[in-house]
Amino acid sequence: MIPTTRITVIGSGYVGLTTGACLASLGHTVTCVDNDPDTVGALRNGRTHLAEPDMDNLIRGGLDSGTLKFDTATVTAVADADIVFLCLPTPGHADGSADLSAIEQTVAAIRDRLRSGTVLVIKSTVPVGTNNALRAALERPDIAVTSNPEFLREGHAVYDFLHPTRILIGAEDPAAAKKVTALYDAVRAETIITDPATTELAKYAANCFLATKLSYVNTLAELCETFGADITDLTYVLGADPRIGADYLRPGPGWGGPCLPKDARALLHQSQQAEVNFPILAAAIASNAHHHDRVIARLTTELGHCLAGAHIGVLGLTFKAGTNDLRASPATQIVQALTDHGAIVTAHDPTVDRDVLGLTVVSDPHDVATDATALVLLTDWSEYRTLDWTRISSRMTGDLVLDSHNALDDRRLADAGLRYLGVGRRSTG
Repeated sequence: MIPTTRITVIGSGYVGLTTGACLASLGHTVTCVDNDPDTVGALRNGRTHLAEPDMDNLIRGGLDSGTLKFDTATVTAVADADIVFLCLPTPGHADGSADLSAIEQTVAAIRDRLRSGTVLVIKSTVPVGTNNALRAALERPDIAVTSNPEFLREGHAVYDFLHPTRILIGAEDPAAAKKVTALYDAVRAETIITDPATTELAKYAANCFLATKLSYVNTLAELCETFGADITDLTYVLGADPRIGADYLRPGPGWGGPCLPKDARALLHQSQQAEVNFPILAAAIASNAHHHDRVIARLTTELGHCLAGAHIGVLGLTFKAGTNDLRASPATQIVQALTDHGAIVTAHDPTVDRDVLGLTVVSDPHDVATDATALVLLTDWSEYRTLDWTRISSRMTGDLVLDSHNALDDRRLADAGLRYLGVGRRSTG
């Protein structure tokens, strides 16, 4: 039988809630803490605002079994904990550096309430050296500080936690590393134990590699348009090489979300602080901004006039399909640019039921076509592939559909009398 550990998780956002609910499902006793009483109240009733598959069932199961609790009192919740997870936000400053104030303030508040022998686990994404800095700030040699970064994908967070590709633990104290490793005894995955600095850098390295790969393929798509090549065939060829792989080789309007942009800028800032030149990462960040701008430029070119006063319909606002997260979404950044150019934007997203960014959000995706000069698909939700394009065509004043993800069937759109424009695609007309 797997031994039960008393765990407190501080922070009940994507990372904290997933960590707490999944560890409770593995049989541990978990208290998740959040400073928002409304959030805690909803979670105590088995509800969450996260659009995450299986999360609600996992929370209700933990509440029913008594293995999962929610609280707002951080200092009380840590008093009897064997292990305390820090799952707090580390947003970026204007210069790209990570804001560690939430972590620092929390550690200061709990340092005298932790039992001797408690293991403090940093799960937030933090700059290299944070583990050492927190150990020094604690001034508690009886408290071990370890690092255990997450590698979760929004929309797949529960699955990724329970079926990870690897579990990474950074610790100077072997006994503490063993305690954290034991939490995952029921999970089948390789556990990698290394030093805290390597662990902290690994999370940034993984995200920035993916960001660079996405920027690379988006530039390839732009080259395909220039040379008359086809990005779909090209990425198939690249993905067939096991040294490269097919993941993160789909072009789009740029990468976004709560992790990649923040982490890319944070790692670039850390490299500059260390006086290490990192031109590849700097180019990936610059390339990403270029591909946001390119959507606007292509619309302007295809329409043959400026966007001021143009009615543009937008399909998708979240940073990717399968989540309700708008943070650093390429879609919202492009929508903001459209409105800055004077366009009148109507949008739809399956998870957004309110007006945002000063634009109208409709509940039926077909309604974005009303009087639209052009439509732009910015998030590749599967339901957009089965829209009634004849109905959409009849509502539009123009005929252009810009598909920034190559998600739509260009022949179906052509049959409906629409002009399809993909990314890096050869025309099939």
